[in-house]
Amino acid sequence: MSRLGSIGVRLYRGEIGYDFVAKRKFWYAVSILITITAIVGLAVRGLNMGIEFKGGAVFSTPAKSNASVSVAQESAQESSGHHAIVQELGNGSLRIQVSELDTAQATKVQKQLSTDLNIPVDKIDAELVGPSWGEQIANKAWTGLGVFMILVVIYLAIAFEWRMAIAALIALIHDLTITVGVYALVGFEVTPGTVIGLLTILGYSLYDTVVVFDGLKEGAVGVTKQTRNTYSEIANRSLNGTLVRSINTTIVALLPVAGLLFIGGGFLGAGMLNDISLSLFVGLAAGAYSSIFIATPLVADLKEREPQMKALRKRVLAKRAAALSKGESVDEDDDPSHGDDPHTHDGPLDAAPVVAGGPSSPSSPVVGQRGRGRGRSSGRRR
Repeated sequence: MSRLGSIGVRLYRGEIGYDFVAKRKFWYAVSILITITAIVGLAVRGLNMGIEFKGGAVFSTPAKSNASVSVAQESAQESSGHHAIVQELGNGSLRIQVSELDTAQATKVQKQLSTDLNIPVDKIDAELVGPSWGEQIANKAWTGLGVFMILVVIYLAIAFEWRMAIAALIALIHDLTITVGVYALVGFEVTPGTVIGLLTILGYSLYDTVVVFDGLKEGAVGVTKQTRNTYSEIANRSLNGTLVRSINTTIVALLPVAGLLFIGGGFLGAGMLNDISLSLFVGLAAGAYSSIFIATPLVADLKEREPQMKALRKRVLAKRAAALSKGESVDEDDDPSHGDDPHTHDGPLDAAPVVAGGPSSPSSPVVGQRGRGRGRSSGRRR
């Protein structure tokens, strides 16, 4: 078995793990810092909206015209007074994009390109895009995003509970903010392909979050009827149980997207791939991060505010304090909630909670597992 596979099995069994939930304040701070950076970038630099949203003109030269990219860009910018984006296509033609042009300005640019590139005017295709069309596209995108968010909240509230729905919604907003902020910082153009990428990452982020929530829902069955684990510990164990799966899924999803972004858009110069690949790459990474470090800790925070969960925490900590005062280790066999024969209990709480390394204490116990008792209780043989 590979080392990663062995770690995954041990994570699932609760033998090792990282206490994400206990360290949630640190990860909240990291997310807040990243989000603030994204918002500042958005406010200072703004988004570089494509002509589909601002309006403008796209000029195309004939195939194998041998036209110079630098000459075309300089000519388009001088004649229009606006920034021009020039892309060389695979057939040797050029795609020249200039924003915020009307019909008269587009005709002027077309003639100037004809002169500077030594190409007949009728061989240079010009396509105008009105700003009203771009506004309609933007409105439809916002409408689709709003409907998606509402349906997500309703589904999660029905399938799980409202606390998980709120946590998932915050995680989705977190992913969107970071992705849009990165677009503002790097200056990539926002096109309909970007919007498609954003909607795609929302679905992926939601999938990863639901996988963790499903494990948490199963693991928390009968949580108030035992005194072994707090809700936060159960949440952390569920999160560690799906950690390797989340990492593997994210890596497999990021590899082809990275190929599109760095090879297709970078080395091969296929700039149109950047529109969707950057949003996918950043969004997939942010979605995996939020599913692990934001969504589940938020659920634990909200659940721990419930009176029954507060009472459970007091009972668990009191039991651990009593066991430690007697020099005993906290083991599930010592839990009277498991019945007269503790070895017959097969419920969802029979695995040890995952805790970070460190000495045992009432808030961070060293917990034994069935068949793997850690040490001996005083006055009692295992």
